[in-house]
Amino acid sequence: MSAQVEPTTERVSRASEMFRALGHRNFRLFWAGAFLSNTGTWMQTVAQGWLVLHLTDSAFWLGVDGFMATVPGLLLTLVGGVFADLVDRKRLLIATQIGAGLAALVLGVLVATGVVQVWMILLLSFVTGCCLALASPSYQAITIDLVGREDLSNAIALNSTQFQLSRIVGPVLAGLTISALGLAGCFIANGLSYIAVVAALVMTRISAAENTDGIARSMKDGRALWQDLIDGFRYVLQRPRVRMLLLISAVTSLFGGPYLSMVPLFARNVLRLDENGLALMMSITGGGAFCGALLLAFLGNFQYKGWFVLGGALSFAICLTGFALSSHVGLSLALLFGVGVSMVLFVAVINILLQQLVTDQMRGRVMSMFVLSFLGTVPFGNLITGAAAERYGAPRTLAACGLISALFMVVVIIRNKPLREL
Repeated sequence: MSAQVEPTTERVSRASEMFRALGHRNFRLFWAGAFLSNTGTWMQTVAQGWLVLHLTDSAFWLGVDGFMATVPGLLLTLVGGVFADLVDRKRLLIATQIGAGLAALVLGVLVATGVVQVWMILLLSFVTGCCLALASPSYQAITIDLVGREDLSNAIALNSTQFQLSRIVGPVLAGLTISALGLAGCFIANGLSYIAVVAALVMTRISAAENTDGIARSMKDGRALWQDLIDGFRYVLQRPRVRMLLLISAVTSLFGGPYLSMVPLFARNVLRLDENGLALMMSITGGGAFCGALLLAFLGNFQYKGWFVLGGALSFAICLTGFALSSHVGLSLALLFGVGVSMVLFVAVINILLQQLVTDQMRGRVMSMFVLSFLGTVPFGNLITGAAAERYGAPRTLAACGLISALFMVVVIIRNKPLREL
């Protein structure tokens, strides 16, 4: 009888531990505020892709818009990582969220008044990208300040669930808002959604020592900032497992990340769907990602994290290739669901492993390199994919990207034993 009770008890205990990090007041506030803000961001993502396609009818300009939104990550993320180790992360996050919110409101007004042009969209995408690039390392590094080291893995998993849940809710709301208020309504809603995360950050209580990892240094010391950046690179180069995790993130993002900017093209030209169909496609991807994040939260501090990274990245590449070659709506949606699940499994677990493998003093810099590994490569992927799709077609281009990613992961799985054993 006891043999039957013990597994049940273990499952109940594990399920009760899924939301342990939400027991921290600071994390609850941050989680709720970030969820509302990210929901608005996904509303804008749907609307902006459709707007660019409507104005230009071009895969190339979809790629350029993706490039402008993500190229600041290449330029500013490492600087943001140094800031994350030296300054008040909370204040930095508040300032950057306000900037991104204002950019969304300006775009909403331009669309509502009918004066919007492509160059305006590109400029505001760049401004938003700058804000997010500076904020991303602090966004990653502040997690341990909110919950402590013991609940870090659970907090990262739950942070992933709120982001992925917003990927479901945001596109659904985008479809409803576009039908009721037009595209401008999505941009204005996103601008207002930043109020939630700013308010949440204002209400959190984090000590100054936690907020900067205890490092006291003047931000005016430019030489020291460059030295900190160099020290961060040296730290990563001396740690093969950290280096390989960042390389996996970079390669899969370079060849797989641009799929997001191509989805509007697949919706309209391949699957013959309207903006509501585009919203459904984005929601399905978010649904898969949400399920993957829930699985990670349920598993807790599980073993074989290395295999989750390797298997998740390979599965992502295979599902992406299948989606690129599919012209059937049902199959395409199923493969997008797989893309979402797979992406979370390897990206979130890379995040967990990096935060566990590095020291407190290097966390901000290493996390900036993690953010750079998938944001810094995406702009080039967007630009190349957009240009190639314009010439060879989106299906062939995206399928080639998926096959390259899959081949890379097969080589890593075969040759990298230390990563398999993580």
